[in-house]
Amino acid sequence: LTETTADFGFALLMACSRRLVESEHFLRDHQWKQWRFDLMAGHDVHGSTLGIIGMGRIGQAVARRASKGFDMKVIYHNRSRLGADLESDLKATWVSKEQLFGQADHVILVLPYSPEAHHIVGAAELALMKTTATLVNIARGGIVDENALIEVLKYRRIGAAGLDVFEGEPQVNPGLLALENVVLTPHIASATMATRLKMAQLAADNLIAFFEQGRAITP
Repeated sequence: LTETTADFGFALLMACSRRLVESEHFLRDHQWKQWRFDLMAGHDVHGSTLGIIGMGRIGQAVARRASKGFDMKVIYHNRSRLGADLESDLKATWVSKEQLFGQADHVILVLPYSPEAHHIVGAAELALMKTTATLVNIARGGIVDENALIEVLKYRRIGAAGLDVFEGEPQVNPGLLALENVVLTPHIASATMATRLKMAQLAADNLIAFFEQGRAITP
């Protein structure tokens, strides 16, 4: 899932930053009458600061895209700090969670869900973010306090959010559906045919290995 999910995280980041969904709705609703200097003006991704919460395989894949493809400054927060060589390769700097939310132009969440991570992004963390910042969640829904997120999006205290995961999915908080500055997708970060077929093959291989060897290939 690593590379496919990292691709999708960047797709959400780009869509939020450049207001793609808002722009499409604007056009489809026949509101595009003339050019304006600030028409659907968004915020740059290249050269900006990306904050990554969670630096496992997917977080590292996102960091590589950011630093090597978009010349972004990468900061991250993780329970355990990466080794110096890996940090250097990723051009990533460890910071505290508070520093990350305060400094980042864009925040991507890729940490695993656990009881300790429940609502790890709440009103206090969102209040630290820049008013132009974007938040992308490709991890798990329970990591973000959705009601707190709705409040900051509603009053434009942050720029936008991109969410592929939700608490109680497939149900989605109605407050999110009413907002223009949020991109919502139905948990499809891994949804390419190549990756889904590999997932199915791995599941089958694990099942065969369990019955033939007494243990699965993957934990």
